[in-house]
Amino acid sequence: MKSGFQLQWEINELQAGSIIREFLKEEEISRVALTDIKFNGGKILVNDMEVNVRYMLKEGEVLTVIFPRENPSEGAAGEKIPLDILFEDQYLLVVNKPAGMSTIPSREHPTGSLANALVGYYEEIGLSATSHIVTRLDRDTSGIVLIAKHRHVHHLLSKQQKNGNIKRTYEALAEGNFALEKGTIEKPIGRKLDSIIEREVRSDGQYACTHYCVLKRHKEFTHVELQLKTGRTHQIRVHMSFIGHPLLGDDLYGGTLSLIARQALHCKIIQFPHPFTGQNMIFTADLPLDMSELIKADF
Repeated sequence: MKSGFQLQWEINELQAGSIIREFLKEEEISRVALTDIKFNGGKILVNDMEVNVRYMLKEGEVLTVIFPRENPSEGAAGEKIPLDILFEDQYLLVVNKPAGMSTIPSREHPTGSLANALVGYYEEIGLSATSHIVTRLDRDTSGIVLIAKHRHVHHLLSKQQKNGNIKRTYEALAEGNFALEKGTIEKPIGRKLDSIIEREVRSDGQYACTHYCVLKRHKEFTHVELQLKTGRTHQIRVHMSFIGHPLLGDDLYGGTLSLIARQALHCKIIQFPHPFTGQNMIFTADLPLDMSELIKADF
């Protein structure tokens, strides 16, 4: 049976005397979430008895918050698409997305997206939730994607992302021979005026910062590792093109298609503190064959 997401706490001596509203505020449950709980089928229980947010907690009591059941997004129908799951618990998923899969449906690609696959997977395991994708990747970028299983978990992970606590490491194959072994690109990025897709470095854009490090120099390209301080749309692709080293296969930003048919970009590592346990979570996804074979061939 599908059930709503819930959280539970056993009240200790320090927490005793707190009003539930204030206690839940400390646990980062928003007023919007509390309103949703009150009017859309959620519950707040103390020792399995329903109470309101003005209840004063006592030591040893068990507080349970049951969130309203979520419904899958109308924009993403469930599809039976295999997922490469690196990690899963009751709160989140970490998956390895292949190149060629959109993160969410679009007009050009209304089916076959990661969101469609997630809804289909949730239907299979009996989870009532929509797809809460925290870290998105472009359709032709491969690698790790972090997903929340509930809107409250999404809220917590989005705050982590905003605070720079979710760190992603990418690997890319970029054209040319880099003059430096490592460097930082701090150039603002904005939408190109004559395009709804393409971005560019522009003075009125949003601040963007990319760190890069050369891993190995090849005859026709350089294998680089990249870390983002910010997460602007197409950030790595735009910054690499700006410094004269577009990614192999990235014809939108000046890359050649002679060696690979998609931008040679892969999110290899993600690291973040678990939003509930605080444990340091680190996951790695090996380079896909199209990129690893180019490296082995040593073009």
